[in-house]
Amino acid sequence: METEAVKSIAAALAIAIGGFGPALAIGLLAGKGLEAVGRNPEAASKIQTAMILAIAFAEAISIYAFVMALIIKFV
Repeated sequence: METEAVKSIAAALAIAIGGFGPALAIGLLAGKGLEAVGRNPEAASKIQTAMILAIAFAEAISIYAFVMALIIKFV
C-alpha cells in the first residue's frame, strides 16, 4: 500500500516538474516571437517557422515527462 502512494507522488512530481519547464519555454518563445514580428513584419514567415519548430521541441520534452510519469505509476 505504501509503495502505491510513493509511486503516485513520484508520478505527480514527474509530470508537474516536467510540464512546468516546457510550459514556461513555450510562453517565452511565443512572446519573443510576437515581439520579433512586431519589430520586423516582413520576416514573419521565417520567425513563425522557427518559433513553431522550437515549440514542438519543447512540447516533446513535456510528452517525455508524461511517459515517464506513466511508467513510474504503472510499472
